[in-house]
Amino acid sequence: MSTIAMPGVTVLLTQLSRVVYRRTPEELLGMRLKEFAMLAHLREHSPIPQQELGEMLCIDANNLVLLLNELELKELAFRRRDPADRRRHLVEITDEGLRAFENAEKGIESVEDEVLASLTGRERVALQALLSKALEGIPPVPAP
Repeated sequence: MSTIAMPGVTVLLTQLSRVVYRRTPEELLGMRLKEFAMLAHLREHSPIPQQELGEMLCIDANNLVLLLNELELKELAFRRRDPADRRRHLVEITDEGLRAFENAEKGIESVEDEVLASLTGRERVALQALLSKALEGIPPVPAP
């Protein structure tokens, strides 16, 4: 009697990520999912050094600058020189960015409800806690 092996965690996380990405059009959030993810971090960690933000989000410096340029153009975030170290920039969410993020949260909730419909409330809380714990345990990747 043979058993079918379940896909590994990496495969499952990748599949789930793709499903969420495909079901989250820009029109639903009022912004791209990448912008939403960045604003989520900025809401919790603002102001934050630009390099640290890139490391947190696992975004290389070039893509980070492009994304920050878009957020600044939309007046959702801004960069300023760190007064303690003029060589680095601090990134902050704006009041408009907070409002846009809060509106986008309503849209993402509907996607989460759809994608995680087979999980109970308790299982969703456990999943969120486990994913957060896994992410907290990852050491930062050194810059190339």
